[in-house]
Amino acid sequence: MAEAWVNSRRSPELPESDQGVDLHLELARAGNRRSALMAALREAIRSGRLAPGTRLPPYRSLAMDLGIARNTVAAAYAELVEEGWLTARQGSGTRVAQRAVPAPDERTGRPYRPAPRRVSHDLQPSSPNAAAFPRTAWIASTRRALSAAPNDAFGVGDPRGRLELRTALAEYLTRARGVRTEPDRIIICSGFAHGLRLMASVLDGPIAMEAYGLGFYRDILHGAGQHTIPLTVDSHGAHTGELPATDARAVLLTPAHQYPTGGPLHPERRAAVIDWARSTGSVILEDDYDGEFRYDRQPVGALQGLDPDRVVYLGSVSKSLSPALRVGWMALPARLIDNVLSAKGAREMQCSAIDQLTLADFFTSGAYDRHLRRTRITYRRRRAQLVHTLATRAPHIRVSGIAAGLHAVLELPSGTEDSTLHAARRQGLALDGLTPYRHPAGPMPTRDGLVIGYGTPADHAFTPALEALCLALPDPPETRK
Repeated sequence: MAEAWVNSRRSPELPESDQGVDLHLELARAGNRRSALMAALREAIRSGRLAPGTRLPPYRSLAMDLGIARNTVAAAYAELVEEGWLTARQGSGTRVAQRAVPAPDERTGRPYRPAPRRVSHDLQPSSPNAAAFPRTAWIASTRRALSAAPNDAFGVGDPRGRLELRTALAEYLTRARGVRTEPDRIIICSGFAHGLRLMASVLDGPIAMEAYGLGFYRDILHGAGQHTIPLTVDSHGAHTGELPATDARAVLLTPAHQYPTGGPLHPERRAAVIDWARSTGSVILEDDYDGEFRYDRQPVGALQGLDPDRVVYLGSVSKSLSPALRVGWMALPARLIDNVLSAKGAREMQCSAIDQLTLADFFTSGAYDRHLRRTRITYRRRRAQLVHTLATRAPHIRVSGIAAGLHAVLELPSGTEDSTLHAARRQGLALDGLTPYRHPAGPMPTRDGLVIGYGTPADHAFTPALEALCLALPDPPETRK
């Protein structure tokens, strides 16, 4: 049977009060128009495209869009009201009925229901506490930035990024992270992933990386045609001494706080990777994703400070402010700048100039430092609460890594990761196991564990999330025998 898609749209011939919602309907091209319209509306309701309570277009509006008589639409609506698909009330229009029993799926005969996904507690290590975003301070920075913005800020963007932000970043990164750079050596990107894609497109040869890390980043490198070589990871970070035995021409590291296992790169291994890069002409990619968040001491400085000509420093506001901002940066060796700009393109296509100007003001006004001081207190307290709760309720579960960042790894007894994840789902917990972070060719035995994002929940939700976590954890080994 021939079918056509019809879109109910705004019509200039009707007053605004009579305009309906935009509505896609699949109508048969031949046959009775009333029956075809009724069948299309039933299908839209049954499939969930028209949710209960949705107001349908008025008769005149839909009739004009479909090219059929107004009485045909009125009759179809009336019959569907009688069948219970729609409701009609004076002053409220015609709406999809709040149906007590979902309609049967035509393919299975069973009631149609969307796939359930019950998440009561979110402990995924994906983002900071969204409720902590400094909205008032951000609005104030936006106002100041827009008032002071030159006219060229509203034109085609410079692929290097706004000079105001690059200048503010050079000052902040030098002061707070020990980075040695200047505005002309900074390129703004839309986040670490964007920066990694750019670097993958300009680097030659295999890229070494930590044996535990985000699979998403491995996919970026592999998608760019790069071969990756895993390096063993322990409590002192990556075994950079393994690099000379490889043919790697670059290495990706998280030196301040290995992701996800939590150890900082040992000073001797820092020196070893710098020596390797100098002797081979290779490049170090430093992911400083949460370097500002250290709770037991002052944050360790960036690896880039040891040799700015061999290290590409990458950072973003995804953990410190919000991943929704989509702003990151690269502090580059001078010899790589032209290649990266060529890869990025002649125009800024990814990063809003308004957000860049606002973030520049956020840095220079001191609002960024104040926000970090506030959130450090919150995340330090949460990590301490996590450690204390486990020590009290599940002392056989060890929290690995340093007191830093927005996540922690819980070491599980061997062979219990899958069963613990199933138990967590039954408790309505969203969290990650450690196994997916392991490089498929990783040189070490697989470790069982959980990656807990203690930064994600709202304040009121954190304690209940820990309670649910404790219920999901495996019993001590002696109890399980």
